[in-house]
Amino acid sequence: MPIRAGGTRLTCRSLVVAASAALMAMTLTPAGAQSAPLRESKPVHSYENAIRESVWVDTRLDGDGDGKSDRVAVDIVRPREPAQQGRKIPVIMDASPYYSCCGRGNESQLKTYDADGNPVQFPLYYDNFFVPRGYAFVAVDLAGTNRSDGCVDVGGRSDVQSAKAVVDWLNGRARGYTTRTGTERAGAGWSNGRTGMIGKSYDGTIANGVAATGVEGLETIVPIAAISSWYDYYFAKGAPLYDSGPEWLSDYVESPDARSRCQAVQQRLVDEAPRTGDLTRLWSERDYVRDADQVRASVFAVHGMQDLNVRSKHFGQWWDALADEGVERKVWLSQTGHVDPFDFRRGEWVKTLHRWFDHYLLGYDNGIEREPMADVERAPDQWSTDRVWPPRATDATTLRPGTGTAPGIGTLGLRPARPGASETFTDDRTKDETDWAARIDLSTPDKAGFVSRPLGRDLRLSGSSTVKVTLTPNTTSAHLSAVLVDLGPDTIRDYAAAGEGITTLPERTCWGAAAPGDSPCFKETRARTATVDHTVFSRGWADLGTYASAAQGRPLTPGRAYTITLDLHASDHVVPAGHRLALIVAGTDRDLIDPPASTPTLRVDLARTSATLPVVGGAPAFVRATAPSAVPPAPRDSRPGGVAEPRPFRPIPSGGSR
Repeated sequence: MPIRAGGTRLTCRSLVVAASAALMAMTLTPAGAQSAPLRESKPVHSYENAIRESVWVDTRLDGDGDGKSDRVAVDIVRPREPAQQGRKIPVIMDASPYYSCCGRGNESQLKTYDADGNPVQFPLYYDNFFVPRGYAFVAVDLAGTNRSDGCVDVGGRSDVQSAKAVVDWLNGRARGYTTRTGTERAGAGWSNGRTGMIGKSYDGTIANGVAATGVEGLETIVPIAAISSWYDYYFAKGAPLYDSGPEWLSDYVESPDARSRCQAVQQRLVDEAPRTGDLTRLWSERDYVRDADQVRASVFAVHGMQDLNVRSKHFGQWWDALADEGVERKVWLSQTGHVDPFDFRRGEWVKTLHRWFDHYLLGYDNGIEREPMADVERAPDQWSTDRVWPPRATDATTLRPGTGTAPGIGTLGLRPARPGASETFTDDRTKDETDWAARIDLSTPDKAGFVSRPLGRDLRLSGSSTVKVTLTPNTTSAHLSAVLVDLGPDTIRDYAAAGEGITTLPERTCWGAAAPGDSPCFKETRARTATVDHTVFSRGWADLGTYASAAQGRPLTPGRAYTITLDLHASDHVVPAGHRLALIVAGTDRDLIDPPASTPTLRVDLARTSATLPVVGGAPAFVRATAPSAVPPAPRDSRPGGVAEPRPFRPIPSGGSR
């Protein structure tokens, strides 16, 4: 049974980390150094002279059905000095499908090899920075990609086993070979078995999936903008979020030779992932949240609260499930879209990641596990911290819509609407959340908006929200959207523009050591901002046909009332004094969900509709912020402009830097 202390679980693994610090100090301290508690690894090893090698690890699966066990390619760079001295070292691993098809990072770097097939360039900075500090860096080609056997199954058993088998190999539990087809064995006697997985998007998703297996030796994961349930990547309670399924992504990342031998896997991705949005066995197999109780690793999650590719619901539900299991956690939440922290807070990120790996992989007592759990970006490049997240004062607070002075312009408060009160809207697939928010004070047929009083003091919402709505459609199908909006002028990261909140500069900074063909220098970035009159800060969608079961949709009966709950994405947002909080309920959110087969008009039963929001301070905080006696300060000058309309998103590869 885990013991909780200040939001942190004290596990057997935690005690092992602490107890091993002294041993690590002896085995990893450079010769001649005084023995003392170590707090930071130093770049004492040569990167240019590091060992670079490739190993093929047996996954014990035959995904391509050729009668042979698949082997995945594992490219390794590790310091030569510990190997010469017989010292074992930990591993930082990035398992990815993108090393040959699409590239990694803001500059889309690929792996490169010399004429003999030996690795030369390892994308990103993990190798340049950490190898001189006594770590090995391991870059794994997922099955079916680059130099690996097998097939891509988009988050399924083959994808996850591609990386899990490598963790097993590093711990002496799996077989490795010096070539893709040969019989000469390759061991990992240089590894102490302690592994940390890191990666953005698909890569971070695989880290989540491997952690959910409970594999021994995986000490920590750092999932950045990562998926926690693949169904929730493609659908929101039956409403399609993309016009294609996982077969498109599989075809995109697979190596050319894999496409020809993986037709059966491709067909399963079509047949078992119907565009109806039904929750099939294929999706259940790709839901890592349900296995959160298996996670042994600590988790340092990073997510953009305006990520419209891998939406922050993935972070929110994963975080909540890990919290229920007492997993040691840390989080950074930014105002960006699908962006790596290396590209929005570079110096602080590398420093923090360094300390995180030093603690969880080297056992250094640097205190990072006792520091504030959360860093949240409040404004471009302005951050706050929280001891735990969401803050302990956060309480689920139910707000209720009411009728206003004109159709479609309602109120939002604690008191329920009178029985029989209603609003009506008609789905308009040409409109989106920015259109609705910009016209919140106008009667328009495409939405129903509900607005609080102007706030007399700041109101903070921290966590995931839900909206329970009862509607009566006039057609047999309907898709729904619900969004939370901060109504007031602000300057934010322009998450809907190219770069999703960053601008890439020509200047470069260097993070680690260099070697021929592998530079540690990367283009700098700065925040790309927009001045806006409103900010949509949380959103959620559903197919009303899933009212009875999220697993299967069904036709609606015109004229019948249905009740459904929409899950809104996790966020942490402060609605400032002088602004208003709005809830909007509407139909198709253009470019973010696909429209239904019909064009429904829906009547909202206000007395049976509510929003449950994570308000810091709970209902009393909302009462204080909206009290009639509160005198709101004059809002900041409103400037023309607003966030650009969201562009259509394709699955992971085209949603910003990978």
